[in-house]
Amino acid sequence: MNTPTSPSFRPLYDQIKILITQSLIAGEWRPGDAIPSEIDLAARFKVSQGTVRKAIDELAAENILIRRQGKGTFVASHSQERSSTRFLRIARDDGITEYPSSRLLSVTRERAPEHTAKLLDLRTGASIFCIKRLLSFEGMPRIFDEIHVPASTFKGLDEAMIRNFPGSLYSFFETHFGIAMIRAEEHIKAVPAGPAEADLLQVAPQSPLLRVDRVAFTYGDRPVEWRRGLCHTERFSYVTEMS
Repeated sequence: MNTPTSPSFRPLYDQIKILITQSLIAGEWRPGDAIPSEIDLAARFKVSQGTVRKAIDELAAENILIRRQGKGTFVASHSQERSSTRFLRIARDDGITEYPSSRLLSVTRERAPEHTAKLLDLRTGASIFCIKRLLSFEGMPRIFDEIHVPASTFKGLDEAMIRNFPGSLYSFFETHFGIAMIRAEEHIKAVPAGPAEADLLQVAPQSPLLRVDRVAFTYGDRPVEWRRGLCHTERFSYVTEMS
């Protein structure tokens, strides 16, 4: 028997949380789907309803599941309004909420250099897709994104698919490939604009930019995206919340 003092001990609700996550990894429920009720899950896992409720509460706190009053519990999706801007941290200083317009520049298939491969848990030289785009606020380019994803995870991805999709890129990943981005790690640094970035962002070379390097993870804490965003933050700020 495991005891609370043994290294391998996990509370029962945490074990149920892992089992629910494993079902998400296996694709039993996709983003936007309703999961079974607490009563049904309690019967399935042979535990109390309270244990299931605590597991779901934790998954909801991590934005993996969403509770809807009177409707049930659903797998979080980036197609939902609340989630579509969850990882967007650049905001106008005047407080006006504005979602940026996106202009796709290119989609290319490449070999992962060592740094990219390490971040995505791939072997060096593995096939990846590189997506480049510009995000504009107020009609002016503000963010140049260079996004890298494993080709093995996003089989068949091409430029036309992204151009023809009406929603966000993360919603596109969910809809076409069943890949949900559930958390991200970011590193932020001030850098001078190089000639190419300056031209794209319509600033003078050597102008200060905010560089945001992000690794995004799906279920099971598997890294599936590395992106570098170069942001022109005049009249804009990087905004985050801490609790």
